[in-house]
Amino acid sequence: MPARVSESFILRTYPFREADLIVSFLTRDQGKLRGVARRARRPKSSFGAGLERLSQVRLAYFQQENRELVRLDSCELIRSPFELQSDYAVGVALDYIAEVSEHLLAPAEANERFYRLLAAVLDYLQQEKGRGVWPAVLYFTLWAVRLSGFLPEIKKVDAESAEIASEMLKTPIGQLKPRSWSRQTAAALRRSLVELTESHIERRLVTVPMLEAL
Repeated sequence: MPARVSESFILRTYPFREADLIVSFLTRDQGKLRGVARRARRPKSSFGAGLERLSQVRLAYFQQENRELVRLDSCELIRSPFELQSDYAVGVALDYIAEVSEHLLAPAEANERFYRLLAAVLDYLQQEKGRGVWPAVLYFTLWAVRLSGFLPEIKKVDAESAEIASEMLKTPIGQLKPRSWSRQTAAALRRSLVELTESHIERRLVTVPMLEAL
């Protein structure tokens, strides 16, 4: 029997050897881990589509002390973002969310609030059927920065950004009041975060220019 079974979100995969994958995933109980999925790149792999980015899965894995990588045994798909990927803008947003999570989360540090953040944002995107890209991106960005411990003081930003940020920090994403969300709305809040985030991860993010081009 596997040593552990955890509900997890797949963040990123990397080719490894001839047919294997290295998988970065966020567990509900142990934080971000990395593991090797043997033969996952073969056509008849038992992992199937469960290792697609931001798939929510029940992942079984073996973990040994003093080993950086766990050994993935199997995964049971709970929820797939496949339907969302038909919309280009939503697909870019999902790439952004996965990439930011991969950079911000510390290895093996439990962070159930971040796990619940991903679940809430994906729920919102599915309910809105592609119409809520910018609220989802803004909400995720603000909370990801806050949960990582380097959110700027809200009172130091402009009035519009402060209003948006204050609302999002107090209101679940599904209950946000109607607003004309646009790239300009996103830019207003992003300006309030850019000074600190540039010193951490922003300059290394691949998907930020793609978001700005939407």
